[in-house]
Amino acid sequence: MPTASALRFVGAPTWEALSGHSVSSEVWDDVPAVQHVSLGRWADLVFVAPATAHLLARAAAGMADDLLTTSLLTATCPVVMAPAMHTEMWMHPATQANVATLRARGVRVVEPAVGRLTGSDSGSGRLPEPADLARLVSDVLGGSQHDLVGRRVVISAGGTREPLDPVRYLGNRSSGRQGWALAQRALARGAEVVLVAAHVDLPAPPGVRVVQVGTALEMLDAVRAEAAGADAIVMAAAVADFRPAAYSDGKIKKADDGSDPAPVVLVRNPDILAELVERRADGQVIVGFAAETAESPDSLLSLGRSKIARKGCDLLVVNDVSEGRVFGSEDSEVAILGADGTTVATAQGSKSAVADTVWDAVAKRLA
Repeated sequence: MPTASALRFVGAPTWEALSGHSVSSEVWDDVPAVQHVSLGRWADLVFVAPATAHLLARAAAGMADDLLTTSLLTATCPVVMAPAMHTEMWMHPATQANVATLRARGVRVVEPAVGRLTGSDSGSGRLPEPADLARLVSDVLGGSQHDLVGRRVVISAGGTREPLDPVRYLGNRSSGRQGWALAQRALARGAEVVLVAAHVDLPAPPGVRVVQVGTALEMLDAVRAEAAGADAIVMAAAVADFRPAAYSDGKIKKADDGSDPAPVVLVRNPDILAELVERRADGQVIVGFAAETAESPDSLLSLGRSKIARKGCDLLVVNDVSEGRVFGSEDSEVAILGADGTTVATAQGSKSAVADTVWDAVAKRLA
C-alpha cells in the first residue's frame, strides 16, 4: 500500500512488477471489496517501511485519511514500523511522543540505524538494511512469542576496560555476544530495546538503540540514566570489579636499571547491579549474570546462590567460564536462579536460545 508520497518516488507499475501483486493506494480502489476494512483484517502482519515522521504522527493520532492509515485502524495483527528520517526529526519531542504513544498501544517501532542520510548528512534516522528488516519480519511471523510487546528493556553487554596508561588497560575476555543475542530476541518478542555496550566488535543490532561506554563508571552512569521507565534490566556485561587507583598520563616503561615497576594499586568499582536493585521502580525485573569458575556443577550453583543472596536481584544467570568456555563462543550453558536461590530454568545451546530462556523467565515475572 504505497502512500501518495511513496508513489512520487516509485510508480505503481514498478511496485506491481517487483511484487507480482496489484497495488492499492486509494480508499476508493475496488470499492465492492471494502479494502479500507478488509485489508487490515486479512493481514498477518502490517509492516511500514520507511515510516516517516508524518506517518508516525498520523498513526498516533488515529487518522484515517488514506488506505494505509485506515488499514492500521482495522488491523488486529502485529504492526511493525521502521522509521526513517533526518536525525533532528527523529529526536524532536513531537516524534518521540508519537513513538511512545504507538509503542504503548503495542505497535513495534524499531530504532532507526545510524549512518548516511540524505545528502551529506549522517546520524541516527537511517532505515535499517533490508536484510535486517527481513529477519525481523521473519521473527515476528515465524512463531516468536510476543510477550514483551509494549515493554522497555535495558541490556548491558561486553566487557569494561579500566585505563592504566595511554596504552594499557585492565579488562576481560567478554565478546558481548550474549548481550547481543538478548537484545535481538527481546526485539523479536516485541520489546523496545536499549543496549549499553562496552567494547563490542559486532554490528549494532538493527532496531536497537545502542549506548557506547568504556569503563565501569561510564556503564554505571549510562545504565542509571536508562533504568528510569524500564520494565526489565538485564546486566549481561562483564564489569570490572576493580580499576587502577591512579592513571599515568605517560606510558609506564621499564626502568633502565632493570628494577621492577611499582605495584599497581587497585580500588573497587561501584556495584552496578546492587545499586540498580536498591533504586529499582515498582514492578521492575532485574537480572544479573554470574560468570564463575567452578570445580563442579554443584559448586557453580552454590556460588550463584551466594551471589543472588548478596545482590537481591530477581534472577541470576549463572555459567561456568573455565578453560575458555563461553567468552567469544557462539554457544553457552547456563542455570537461571530465582531470588530464593532455586533453579527456575536451565539452557544449553546457542546464545540466542539461552536468551529466549532468560526472556521466558523475565516475561513470567512481568506478567
